[in-house]
Amino acid sequence: MATMKETKKPSAPATSLFTKENYTWMIAGIILVALGILLMAGGKSDDPNVFKENEVYSFRRITIAPILILLGLGVEVYAIFKKPKNS
Repeated sequence: MATMKETKKPSAPATSLFTKENYTWMIAGIILVALGILLMAGGKSDDPNVFKENEVYSFRRITIAPILILLGLGVEVYAIFKKPKNS
């Protein structure tokens, strides 16, 4: 019978998928999303029987906060797809 030889192929050195710049962009995206969520939060009324329409439907909550969240998600996508510079 023939014997099979076990050969080890030299493996390439492990390289990181992301660079420091990618991680910096990811952190910036996370901060934008967190800021948007914080701006959208709140609005607890002292009296649950009173509905404060101007507080619930404020410009900050229905316009600025969602825009910041979407910008943060866009930055995250950019950070993931950004290729490292070949120096």
